Amino acid sequence: MINNSDLFLISGPCAIEGRDMAFDIAQTVKEICARLGIHYIFKGSYRKANRTSLDSFRGIGDEEALTILRDLGQELDLETITDVHESAEVAKVAAYVTHLQIPAFLCRQTNLLFAAGKSGKTVNIKKGQFLSPEAAGFAIEKVKSTGNKNVWICERGVSFGYQDLIVDATAVRRLKNLGATVVMDCTHSLQQPNQTTGITGGNPEMIETIALSAVATGADGLFIETHPDPAKALSDSHTMLRLDLLEPLLQKVLKVKAAVREI
Repeated sequence: MINNSDLFLISGPCAIEGRDMAFDIAQTVKEICARLGIHYIFKGSYRKANRTSLDSFRGIGDEEALTILRDLGQELDLETITDVHESAEVAKVAAYVTHLQIPAFLCRQTNLLFAAGKSGKTVNIKKGQFLSPEAAGFAIEKVKSTGNKNVWICERGVSFGYQDLIVDATAVRRLKNLGATVVMDCTHSLQQPNQTTGITGGNPEMIETIALSAVATGADGLFIETHPDPAKALSDSHTMLRLDLLEPLLQKVLKVKAAVREI
């Protein structure tokens, strides 16, 4: 269980591409977080259901990816999280991971939120790009109505025109007013969607800026997708942080968090 006074990190590849890749990333990030005293949760999507293009990578197969997530959690003694997309899949997926995540585009799907809540798992709701912070409270209420109080809300930017997202500097504080644990998605909030190529673009050089701002304004956790070589990743290659850049970024984050605590 995470103490809300402590920073936690949700991190891993966008999608499970294979066993060795997932374990290598998880082990590396686990060691970084152990050195820095950060609570770590491994993230990897077992299936990518909301791809722009028909040709986009969707996964290596549900059973194989879920098994990797289960084995990784057990063998490395890590908490794990993955996305769920439909209410019918929640019970199955919940048996493999410790937390569930609701994709931003699905944050208003009532039956999905009910099913996730009833699983008893912590539910991380990605706030839709089309919602104000205050409107996200209705999604939180849907999960809590099942009796499950373990709900996080994740800020991931707001749609700006057709091909950009922006992050409102007041968003974290406004979400905190809802009484939920607040996570900042430092990678997807920098996406550049709806490209004519059918491949979502991004602005990963600004990940550090988003992370530092989020911690300064009170975020409880950070969501940072990472990969040893993002350019070769099968999903979200334009938004993930290169793995070797994660530790120096987190060191800065902790300095900001310490400074804010002293104010």
